[in-house]
Amino acid sequence: MKFLSFAVGGRESWGAVKSTSGGDGIVDLGWRMAGCPNLIDALRQGRLEEAKELADKASADVALAGIRYLRTIPYPEKIVCIGVNYANRNEEYKDGSDAAPYPSIFMRTPGSLVGHDEPLVRPPESPQLDYEGEIAIVIGQGGRRIAKENFTRHIAGLTCCNEGTIRDWLRHSKFNVTQGKNFARSGSLGPWMVSADEFTSYDNISVKTRVNGEVRQDDTTANIIFDFAYLISYVSTFLDLKPGDIIATGTPVGAGARFTPPKWLKPGDVVEVEIGGIGVLRNSIADEIVS
Repeated sequence: MKFLSFAVGGRESWGAVKSTSGGDGIVDLGWRMAGCPNLIDALRQGRLEEAKELADKASADVALAGIRYLRTIPYPEKIVCIGVNYANRNEEYKDGSDAAPYPSIFMRTPGSLVGHDEPLVRPPESPQLDYEGEIAIVIGQGGRRIAKENFTRHIAGLTCCNEGTIRDWLRHSKFNVTQGKNFARSGSLGPWMVSADEFTSYDNISVKTRVNGEVRQDDTTANIIFDFAYLISYVSTFLDLKPGDIIATGTPVGAGARFTPPKWLKPGDVVEVEIGGIGVLRNSIADEIVS
C-alpha cells in the first residue's frame, strides 16, 4: 500500500492512496486514526497494519491531484545517507583508490529535502546543484545491533529520494561533506512510501534518474556493494534506529558531476527519479530568492 504525507485546504495530514473510478484519491488517515496525526506516529505506535485495514474499507476523501505533497516522513529523527554504494561508483571517482571496506555515511536534515512536485532550490552560493537518485528505506520497528538475518522486520517501506548536492561545497573542509549535502530544499523525498509487504525481494530493484527526459542514471540494487541487510545491521551498531528514520541507500553512476563538462541542474530543468515498485519522484529546479 502507498502511504503519503500531504497538505490540503490549509492543513497537513497523511493517508493511503486508493484508486477510484474517477482517478486516484487519498483515504485521509490523519483524522481517522486517533493519536496518529502524522505517518510517523503510526510507525512509532506500530499501527501500520491497522492503517491498511482502515484504508481498505474506506472511500477516498480527496483527489490525489488536489493535494500538495509533503516529504514522505516530514520530520524523521534521523536521515542517514550512504555514499559510493554501487559497484562501479568507486571507479567513477578515477582516484585509483580501492573500494572502502565499510559504508561511507553522512547525515541530512529534514529541511534539506522537499516533497514530490516541489521545486529544488539552487542557492546563490554555487551553480553546482546536482542530482542523485536513490532508494530510501523507512524504518518501521527500531532497534540497536539488528542482526542481518532479521533486517526485514525493521523495514516499514521504501520511498524515492533525490539526494541533491551542492558539489563544490562537499570539500570546504577536510573529511567533510555535510555542507554540500544540507543546503535548504536541495533534495527531495516522495511521493509516497510503498509498504514492505509489496516487495518480495530487495535484491533487484531498478533505480533510474532522468533530467528533462534524458536518462542519466540506470541501475539496480543487484549491483549495490552494501545491501539493505548489511546497512541496517551496520548503522544500528552505532545508532539507535527509530521508527520513521530514513536510510538513503546510495546512488548509481551518472550524476551530473561525472560528465565532461559537468551537467549541473539549472532553473527550468525537471528531474525524475523512478524506482521499481514505487513510482516517480519529480521536481523542477528554481533559483533561491534571497531578499
